[in-house]
Amino acid sequence: MSALVRVGALARKELAHLRRDPQMLAFALLLPVVLLLLFGYAISFDLDRIPLALVDQDQTAQSRALGQRLTAGSLFVDVARPPTAEAAEPLLRRGVARAAVVIDDGYARHIARGEAAPVQLVLDGADNSTAAVALGYATALARAEAPSPPVQPIELRARSLFNPGLRSAIFILPGLMTFILAMVAVMLTALTVAREYERGSMEQLFATPAKRLEIILGKLGPYFVLGLVQVLLVLTVGVALFGLPVRGSLALLFGVSSLFLLAMLAQGLLISVVTRSQMIASQVAVLSTLLPTLLLSGFIFPIANMPLPLRVLAQVFPASHMVSALRAILLRGNGVDAIARDCLAIGAFFAVVLLLTTRRFRRTVGG
Repeated sequence: MSALVRVGALARKELAHLRRDPQMLAFALLLPVVLLLLFGYAISFDLDRIPLALVDQDQTAQSRALGQRLTAGSLFVDVARPPTAEAAEPLLRRGVARAAVVIDDGYARHIARGEAAPVQLVLDGADNSTAAVALGYATALARAEAPSPPVQPIELRARSLFNPGLRSAIFILPGLMTFILAMVAVMLTALTVAREYERGSMEQLFATPAKRLEIILGKLGPYFVLGLVQVLLVLTVGVALFGLPVRGSLALLFGVSSLFLLAMLAQGLLISVVTRSQMIASQVAVLSTLLPTLLLSGFIFPIANMPLPLRVLAQVFPASHMVSALRAILLRGNGVDAIARDCLAIGAFFAVVLLLTTRRFRRTVGG
């Protein structure tokens, strides 16, 4: 019997196990979609409707016009009109307002003279992200009101490439796809193979003529195909519900996803081989995928802003390279040349983990 036939027989056996386990199929196919919907709608860096307390001590047409401009858009909502800055502070303490604008007496007079008009912006610094956005928006509006110099030597025109609307969903979806695929792929192989160890059927497999690498490939094969179905499901939901653009090649996208899935499935298999317990395997699988994918992949926090040891550690995990590759393909429409380094890094991780798994088999099971 050839090696290919033996691998195919083992893969068919694994498929039979999957068909007899509807809960595992539901976990593999429904969980990615549910996670994408939950995280896709829950995680957003787009800020709007910030409660604003407006203190107008000038009470002129110019001061009222500034207040109207501040609340004309969707970013600020006028929730209170306290008479003084001291009266606005309790509103910030209780969380009724997140920001307060204080227009001092004499605002219109300074504007008429062409002078800088005093306007104070008080922010709730406990929420620094909201405070930073509010500061930038309010500063831009205040500068629009300030008198302009007679000569304007530079005209700045800003244009945002690849995400013109600066929507946070477009930014986080590649990282979210990576997180979901990593979690589900590692958990699938870690739990199912560990369960076979607990039942004693893994030792029976090693008693067959199949070699250790053939057993590994036979185990990974069905879950690899299932992982590709997950990629298709997650991509379809991302495009249909969140408007995720696909500017690059779909073939290249599935190629990178295939390599990443192999690396994650091999990681789950290594965890199951080392732990041989479903409970321990599930805990190790969560820790080894959740933390690196969320914290060290660039999914939420830019890797370039991390300390040097963490930047180096981030390059070890495939998640950081997968996020980079997905953003290059989906958002920028890049080709193979832009993601070659990421593919090499993911492939190296897969090769190392596969080697460790094979050696672990040799050490724990005779032969």
